[in-house]
Amino acid sequence: MTRTDLDALVIGAGVTGLTTAICLAEAGLRVTIWAAEPPERTTSYAAGAMWGPYLVQPVERVRAWSAKTLDVLRRLATDPTTGVRLVAGIEASRTPAPPPPWGAQLDGFRMCEPSELPHGFATGWRYTAPLVDMPIYLGYLRQRLAAVGGQIVIRRLSTLDETIGVAPMIVNCAGMGARDLVPDLDLTPVRGQLVVVENPGITEFFSEDTGLSPDLLHIYPQGETLVLGGTAQPGEWSREPDLETAAAILGRCAEVEPRLRGVRVIEHRVGLRPTRPHVRVEEQRLGAARMIHNYGHSGAGLTLSWGCAFEVADPQESSSRRDQ
Repeated sequence: MTRTDLDALVIGAGVTGLTTAICLAEAGLRVTIWAAEPPERTTSYAAGAMWGPYLVQPVERVRAWSAKTLDVLRRLATDPTTGVRLVAGIEASRTPAPPPPWGAQLDGFRMCEPSELPHGFATGWRYTAPLVDMPIYLGYLRQRLAAVGGQIVIRRLSTLDETIGVAPMIVNCAGMGARDLVPDLDLTPVRGQLVVVENPGITEFFSEDTGLSPDLLHIYPQGETLVLGGTAQPGEWSREPDLETAAAILGRCAEVEPRLRGVRVIEHRVGLRPTRPHVRVEEQRLGAARMIHNYGHSGAGLTLSWGCAFEVADPQESSSRRDQ
């Protein structure tokens, strides 16, 4: 493959890589993705996933990226084939806590009355937000990319130097793979485990504001199933489900929602959130090519995906970025 065959090569087929490739291809570029694993093996596939800019920096850029993504997800929610729906529910805290700064962006956002909260919770807020069935959504993104001529090639890289000469633009959306490819030792995994169960009739989401705790609690309805979470275990690399962890997730969720006691488990999911002090969306040179990094989104990959992809695809914005 020579440079004249492609305008852009994207590394990685998670939600960030797929979204970035779509934005480039829909702008008229000839795009291919090289990925170590197909979309269904990525951390994105294992995600819950609900829009929410949690615990990611830098604040100003995250605010802009997440707002742009929210606009896109709202539009996609009008098409049931995308896997995106607008779902109402409650996020709550067991201690007094201020509402999140991004709450005003969401439909129906308001503080909860004490009677609306589960036992043991001190405060909470109600809103409607995009909830995404990631297996369906990744399939939608894959089809959308194919419709504009993009393709995914399974190819595991040892170094980014292997991409030299392939295209004049290289976009690194490798997620945790960027730790070795760049290399970037600031990038570390935060392990997330979820349990997918049969839905006993729950239609609204519930999420606990657990702060920095490794033990998360969320209940996300996806039609006939529920996605229950979860964990946030820094430095853990295992992608194998742990049954004790799964039992603890089920127990936490059943304390809040008694209908979950004894539900049938359908699937276990594990992913490694690619986490660094700041999301990295910036440009440098790789040989004669423009290398644009787009990784380190932690647990907010979905939330930031379209905003980051728009920035990569916009020549004016991307030409002003330089390696820091």
